[in-house]
Amino acid sequence: MTKPFSQACENNKNPILEILTSAFTAQKQVLEIGSGTGQHAVHFAKSLPFVTWQTSDLAINHAGINQWIDTFPSPNIQRPITIDLAEPQLLTELATENIDAIFTANTLHIISWPLVQNFFDMVDNHLAPNGVLCIYGPFNYQEQYTSESNANFDLWLKARDERSGIRDFEAVCQLATKAGLSLLEDVTMPANNRILVFKKIG
Repeated sequence: MTKPFSQACENNKNPILEILTSAFTAQKQVLEIGSGTGQHAVHFAKSLPFVTWQTSDLAINHAGINQWIDTFPSPNIQRPITIDLAEPQLLTELATENIDAIFTANTLHIISWPLVQNFFDMVDNHLAPNGVLCIYGPFNYQEQYTSESNANFDLWLKARDERSGIRDFEAVCQLATKAGLSLLEDVTMPANNRILVFKKIG
């Protein structure tokens, strides 16, 4: 089996790492939701040796993530567990009381809006007080695209799956507030993406 590869992950891993290095200075246990190929996980775990990086995804993606871990092993990276946002209560493989950071990249616009709501319910239930949530991806503001490329990307997403699409910043922040989170930063990233950094109110 050939290792899965995403050029976008290679392009954005260092800009994301710069933000995570600042956001996760006091964190110990990071849960990555939707580890995808595994490229981000191995890069971030190696660069953030003071955290334990827990990968997760649907079971179908575990083999590829494990290939990346085998190629670039770090003592602080954990092999993937299955997290299906259609069943967010199933986190039995993880010591959930220890999660003080959650990271996800390029997920909210891929999954359906009900699953975005489930994602924030999971954050509400499992992120520790004063924990940090970082979300990377494209967002609309006041229902407007931030670039023509994002508008075209949104059309492509919806043609592939009508339930997906670039999410509105304001709607995401409403879900975050309901989950007990406060927005710390909204950071401009390359390629018309953002990182939203939230803190769980203690």
